[in-house]
Amino acid sequence: MATTLDTRPAQAQQDLTVVPVRHYGRWIAALVSVVSLAGLVGSLATNANLRWDIIGHYLFADLIFDGLVTTLWLTVAAMALGLALGTVIAVMRLSSNPVLRGLSSLFVWAFRGTPLLVQIIFWGYAGALYKNVLIGIPFTDITFFQADTNSLLTPAVAALLALGLNEAAYASEIVRAGIQSVDTGQAEAAHSLGMRPALTMRRIVLPQAMRVIIPPMGNETINMLKMTALVSVIAAHDLMSNIQEVYAQNYQVIPMLVVASLWYLALVSLLSVPQAWLERRYGRGTAHGARTSPLRRMFTGFTRPATPKTGKDEGR
Repeated sequence: MATTLDTRPAQAQQDLTVVPVRHYGRWIAALVSVVSLAGLVGSLATNANLRWDIIGHYLFADLIFDGLVTTLWLTVAAMALGLALGTVIAVMRLSSNPVLRGLSSLFVWAFRGTPLLVQIIFWGYAGALYKNVLIGIPFTDITFFQADTNSLLTPAVAALLALGLNEAAYASEIVRAGIQSVDTGQAEAAHSLGMRPALTMRRIVLPQAMRVIIPPMGNETINMLKMTALVSVIAAHDLMSNIQEVYAQNYQVIPMLVVASLWYLALVSLLSVPQAWLERRYGRGTAHGARTSPLRRMFTGFTRPATPKTGKDEGR
């Protein structure tokens, strides 16, 4: 098959000017978006019904800070409980023991299949089902521990159990996916060296699975922070509970909801920073891990390293 050679002089080829494609539609869409956002912000800023004086008064009130403390410790404690229990459940689901696999699957089915709000209300009113909490030997009168349900399951404890157990069901699936992403040859090599299954899981499999586990677990943490607002139905004295107490007295619902939204946005923004750092750290060596965030490029002038040229390119 004959080929056609470019017989134009080399100087003429070098004088060619590359004209980039003009994307006028993108600029128009960006202009419309900016104008629309400016109009929305201006409308909210000049809206007298928002009562910015009330927002400023309650934004840093002691009642709000008390609710923030409860929201933060509920988030941390529920995520710790969910991650620890979820890891155990994930290992049970991957076990060859049919009893352990069945029990763990039943746990995930129950807590992932019912709404979180229903679970919070259930734990908050568990005293209506069992007046006393008894720990002993089943079908006998031997009891090791006994306590009144309402005094034991305070609103804070009930909220922690509901959030933690619900998170355990979702965390177990994330951990299970991370474990299954590790090549089975890694575990087989460890077993051939005499390592026990538990040690292999702790030293070999889980460290490699962290690359898959960390990003969705970071999203779960942010989601948990927002889900703590649901515990207001059992008066757990979190941020949303205290906000509801205030607007139940002054009837300023919208301004108080703005206060809550501003604090939730601030907390989520703070949590996004370590999440992005962990994703970049555990994503090293991948195409997505080499990317730099727009904020870092804006403030530090960091540019993405240039792609190394191949020998074919250098000979041109």
